[in-house]
Amino acid sequence: MPSMLDCLIVGGGPAGLTAAIYLARYRRKALVVDEAKSRCAWIPNSHNLAGFTGGIRGTDLLARIRAQAESYGACIEAGSVATLERLPGGRGFRAGLGDGREIDTASVLLATGVIDGQPPMSHLHEAMQRGLIRVCPICDGYEVIDRRIAVLGHGAQAVGEARFIRTYSPYVTLLTLGEPMVLPMEERGELDAAGIMVIEEPVTAVAAGEDMSTRLTLENGRILDFDTLYSALGITARSGLAERLGAAMNEDGRLVVDRHQCSSIPGFYAAGDVVSTLNQIAVAMGEAAMAATAIHNVLRNRD
Repeated sequence: MPSMLDCLIVGGGPAGLTAAIYLARYRRKALVVDEAKSRCAWIPNSHNLAGFTGGIRGTDLLARIRAQAESYGACIEAGSVATLERLPGGRGFRAGLGDGREIDTASVLLATGVIDGQPPMSHLHEAMQRGLIRVCPICDGYEVIDRRIAVLGHGAQAVGEARFIRTYSPYVTLLTLGEPMVLPMEERGELDAAGIMVIEEPVTAVAAGEDMSTRLTLENGRILDFDTLYSALGITARSGLAERLGAAMNEDGRLVVDRHQCSSIPGFYAAGDVVSTLNQIAVAMGEAAMAATAIHNVLRNRD
């Protein structure tokens, strides 16, 4: 590994790996440090990514992008970035890795993504692979047309998601999991008009129902069957490194960037779900391409 990198890429999801492809083809010295926590790996089958008729499993997509990056000489390591600080005089950054090494780099691309809030239930990964629990109606709402759908959540995100999913199915129920749903009368009326039922009773048991459905038992003993559950329990941006560095972020803890994907700190870029943007693979890859190209052009001008 060279004494000074052109770019350190933090995160090995679609954004980080796409950036690695571009930077390798720009003949830049870059390193991807990957904790293997990409939410893409949880996708059972993505159907809205252009070019993959019939869809593609998230782990297969990551493997393909990684293999393509490595074919151009990209360096990808398993590990973590524990600390990040700016070098004096605007000379770049120093990263402390989880294994104790320190690496100096001219630029950094943060592609660490977000963590989805999930309901407390056993065998969560298996349920997601079977399509019983989903997190992105933009990605797979088409696959649940006219199905019985429960949206789990009690905040503005849950209300918005329930209304969005209603365009795919008339059978939508909003389950607050025992939390009170405090809504203005106007919004409550809009949910009623859309035929979206709101149930504030706690869920006491989750079990497999008939025909691959999910059976929920409420505290009052009532039993409900759904074909799929959408978790709308919020997301947490993995932006701790950026926060400690002092980069500007929005109220959700996601980075604010310019049209070149550069944060408020020169040389510190971000792409993918950790940015305040649409959480989509195609968007993450496009942002990575813009960030990598901007990094290359800045370094080229310095050269």
